[in-house]
Amino acid sequence: MGNSRGTTAGTLALVAASVLWGTTGTAASFLADDVSPLAIGASTMALGGILLFGVSARSAVAALRDSAARRWLAIGAVGVFVYTLAFYSAMDLAGVAIGNVVALGSGPVFAAVFEWVWERRGLSARWVVATAIAVSGITLLSFGRHADDTSESSGIGAGVLLGLLAGVAYALYTYASSRAIAVGHDGRSVMGGMFGLGAVALLPVLLTLGAPLLQSAQSVGIAAYLAVGPMFVAYLLFGYGLTHMRSSVATTVTLIEPLVATLLAVLVVGERLELLGWAGLALILGGVTVLITARQPPKPRTAF
Repeated sequence: MGNSRGTTAGTLALVAASVLWGTTGTAASFLADDVSPLAIGASTMALGGILLFGVSARSAVAALRDSAARRWLAIGAVGVFVYTLAFYSAMDLAGVAIGNVVALGSGPVFAAVFEWVWERRGLSARWVVATAIAVSGITLLSFGRHADDTSESSGIGAGVLLGLLAGVAYALYTYASSRAIAVGHDGRSVMGGMFGLGAVALLPVLLTLGAPLLQSAQSVGIAAYLAVGPMFVAYLLFGYGLTHMRSSVATTVTLIEPLVATLLAVLVVGERLELLGWAGLALILGGVTVLITARQPPKPRTAF
């Protein structure tokens, strides 16, 4: 019973994290045009990573000193660095909806590949069905965006490729987090150690490109929100969720993020979807629901 409650709590934590992540593109769209997407990503992850390390400094350092965990934390930090720069660039080139959909939608597939490569772990029939439904929805959503700005069309292809790169990186740091937790460290320690390392790598990018973020109180406020909400709070929730489920399952649950991001892009930013896109949203929600309502085998972990 306790493990079942833990799995439910972990799933709810991932859903809450996904909702917070889904606000990133919309919030970033209100920054001035001269703010580089690389600066936005570096600011969000570097400042948020420092916060994550700060609230778990002692245990994060202990995880970094553990040779078994350190390998995975370093691998995950590479994923954090690549994801940050690729994700925000994908949204800048292809739009909030497509950037989110491609990056997060491809994540479960790549996470399953990592689990198979490193652990030879098979996939449940329910995961295959749920992910297939959700990925089908993502495909429809990608084709269902209303292209009323032809000036952006030339960047969509590059944005999709960067979104796929972000999906690989997202799956990589999610899988690495899961492996570091499996060594015996709690989710907060792993998030602190991994994103702390990522923050160190991203600081030079922030110092080089981040000056435009300081040009107005609005820019500073948006940057602060991105670092505290979708980064710091969301990844605390994400770390907790990973203590209760496999990375491939976690990444499928977080397909709620592109759904939230797309709805906000339509309602707030003014992006438009064709009927095909709305059908895609319904399929994403259906696929995630299939997975969430399953009886997931509990994942034994240390306390968060």
